[in-house]
Amino acid sequence: MLVNGKTSNSETTKAESAKETSLRALMIAGLGGDGAAYGVLLSELSVHLRGYYRGKLVRAGREAEETEDLVQEALIAVHTRRHTYDPTRLLTPWVYAIARYKLIDYLRRHRSTLKSVPIEDAAEIIASDDSHAMNSHFDLNKVLAKLPDKIRLAVQYVKIEGLSVVEAAARCGISESAVKMNVHRGIKQLRAMVSREKAR
Repeated sequence: MLVNGKTSNSETTKAESAKETSLRALMIAGLGGDGAAYGVLLSELSVHLRGYYRGKLVRAGREAEETEDLVQEALIAVHTRRHTYDPTRLLTPWVYAIARYKLIDYLRRHRSTLKSVPIEDAAEIIASDDSHAMNSHFDLNKVLAKLPDKIRLAVQYVKIEGLSVVEAAARCGISESAVKMNVHRGIKQLRAMVSREKAR
């Protein structure tokens, strides 16, 4: 249904849900040994990732032509980490967590800092409804370095690298509940840093 010449939010949501269902089914089939389904999945993901990266690179002051390098890196990461995907969970958040991490890693390798990257593009580690804050620019490494080690690692593993809480707990050598608490505290502290930066 079109509203004022635009597709309604409900139709957009339904389309996104249908796409998620389709991609997830392909992933599960691929994990089960269906090579054809897995090939279709990678092809479908490349289309989504290409659009995602093109916009992010332009906003970060990079060339859109660099998109293909990132798409290939992300697809390789999806392939090598596919055993970590939980079939009972949504696929697209898992894929985009990997995609965001690859974007950060790529920009880190191609510039000295992430100073020109909007904080929400650098892994969406800060959730904010303030549009000005969402457009703020930070050196992600510098911001994370201000956090206590245990909290910083929890945020890095879960929010940046896209690891599950179970995986992060194993790496940190602490309980899953402790990881969740550290991530919560880290996000809270990062939000405070954003607020202070915005007030300057």
